[in-house]
Amino acid sequence: MHQCSHHPLPDRFGRAFLIGIGLNAGFVAVEGIYGVATDSLALLADAGHNLSDVLGLIMAWAGYALAKLPPNQRHTYGWRSSTILAALFNSLLLIAAVGGITWEAIHRLKEPASVDSNTVITVALIGVVINTGTALLFARGRKTDLNLRGAYLHMAADALLSVGVVIGGIAISFTSLLWIDPIISLIIAAVIFIGTWSLLKESIALVLQAVPENIDPQQVLQDLQLFKEVTDVHDLHIWAVSTTETSLTAHLEVPEAEDQDLLLQKIRKILHDHHGICHTTIQIERSIRRANCGQVAPNSL
Repeated sequence: MHQCSHHPLPDRFGRAFLIGIGLNAGFVAVEGIYGVATDSLALLADAGHNLSDVLGLIMAWAGYALAKLPPNQRHTYGWRSSTILAALFNSLLLIAAVGGITWEAIHRLKEPASVDSNTVITVALIGVVINTGTALLFARGRKTDLNLRGAYLHMAADALLSVGVVIGGIAISFTSLLWIDPIISLIIAAVIFIGTWSLLKESIALVLQAVPENIDPQQVLQDLQLFKEVTDVHDLHIWAVSTTETSLTAHLEVPEAEDQDLLLQKIRKILHDHHGICHTTIQIERSIRRANCGQVAPNSL
């Protein structure tokens, strides 16, 4: 499914950010207090990760809001690319959180500490409900928006971490094995890292103006070449304007065309309907040699 629109995402995502930030900020305070009181690394790690989520949600919300600003003479695409930066920031924040959890878990393995398992279980269960509920607020948007996917992954990771804390608390209450607490933290940190890696790679690729993963550039080229009026395609560029919009520029050699405007309309429709490309800029050239645009390989002349 392609999301390709010149209009911003529905305002309900703005409310989703507000609700998510409020719920998680409050829970961070509660979880941190009880983590210190019970001396539970898993609970403190969960609180730290929740804090990173609050920051991540704030950044994602900022990107979402900036993307709605209209273009101007200096920023001709507006601030749409801020959603890409927000997704990158979210992925880096998740990686940093994983590093912090891992460091503390290894330290706690060397120096185990007793925990109040009942309090840990209760607080973590509240976290499961809050984090799962917040993740569901962004579940629909994650399929078409990398920025919203970052927010979703943040909250889904938190829900997973809270589930691990519950499991650890139950296991400790039955076995009194203190090493369970940091071991579960390490396992969940590994799961979060694996889930975050694809977000990090894709957001870095978009920052570097790579072709979005949902678009096959070779298929785009073939579709352009299918038009009988087009004899050559060169200087083809495809990149993300934001986490929901894609642009394309290309030079087409069209020796004969009765109606170039009609041809451009057909091309735009194919690019939009088949590939989700919203912004297209096509330069028509009757002859590569005569146009001498300087953007074609010498051996093509």
